[in-house]
Order: sequence, then structure tokens, then C-alpha cells
Amino acid sequence: MENFTRFHFAGQKDGEQILKVIHRHWFDILVQFFIVLGMLLVFFLSVIYLPLIFPALRESLGQMLFMFLENLFFILTWFTFFLIWIDYYFDVWIVTDQRIVNIEQKGLFARVVSELELENIQDITTDVKGVIPTFLNYGNLYVQTAAEMERFVFRNIPDPYSVKDMIMNLQKSAENKEENEFGEMLKKKIHHEEV
Repeated sequence: MENFTRFHFAGQKDGEQILKVIHRHWFDILVQFFIVLGMLLVFFLSVIYLPLIFPALRESLGQMLFMFLENLFFILTWFTFFLIWIDYYFDVWIVTDQRIVNIEQKGLFARVVSELELENIQDITTDVKGVIPTFLNYGNLYVQTAAEMERFVFRNIPDPYSVKDMIMNLQKSAENKEENEFGEMLKKKIHHEEV
């Protein structure tokens, strides 16, 4: 098991230990990068073949306009690559000994952070569909709660079955701890009333 004792996140409680930090599976970003590779292929093919098909693009004014459009397209391709990487890198799920924290990046300038206390978990479901996800062992994990936010979704995470087992064990431990604390409180209250 990995050691996350030297890592911290904003809003981490005193004594709260990070047990697992989860990003989406690498295949998820690879599929998205095929869009960028397609855009780069279009870029290079257009630089090579469009001037051959349209000779006007080799003349002064046509060449300047063509180079401007090609550069604009290249910047758009780079920006698409950058957005895909930012979305992948900053989407993270943090499992601690007390709660689950979901940090989801929405574009460049928006981030949604939500959290779920372990004792509020009612059901956990894994969803691995398809040949590639089954072979590479990645999929979705759904955590059902009774709270206002009904479902917590871990999208395309690696090894969802072991994450499910870990969260279920943590939830049972949190539930037992809560029951023990409640029992101790009742004993103190009864003892106080008897005195």
C-alpha cells in the first residue's frame, strides 16, 4: 500500500490520513489524445498537400493567409491537448480514513470539490463494460448515499474492485466506531442519571 503521509490537501482535517489518491485510468486520456493526433495529422497533411492542390496558396498573399490559418489551427490543437491534460490531471478522488473527497476540474477556471463522510455510504457499485475496460481493469465506481447528493461517481478509475473493497471496509469501520461512541455516550448518560 502506498504511503501518503507527506501529502496534504486543502480542507484536510487534523489527524485525517490520506489512504488513496485516484486519477482516471491512463487509457481514458489516451482515447482523448486520439482527437489531438487526428488534428495534428490534418495539420501536417494540409501543410504538405493544400499548396499542391491550390497553387494560389504559394503566392505572397495566399501564402500569408494560409500560414495564418495553419498557425491558428495549430494553436487550437495545442489548446485542446492542454485542456485534455488539465482535465485528466486535476480530476482526482482522495480516500481518507474519514471521508471521500472528489475534486473535479471543469475547464480552466472552475473546480468543483465535494465530499462524502464514510458513515453516510449506503451502497457501492462497480461498472466495468466492454472488452478493453475488462482487459485493462478500469471502470466506474458509484457510491450511493442518503444525503442531498445521491450518487458519488468515480469515472474510469483503475482497479475499481479493490477501491470498492477498500471503501466498504472503511465504511464498516466508521460505522462500528460510530456505534461504539454512541454506546459509550449512552453508558455515561445512564450512569449520570443513576448518580
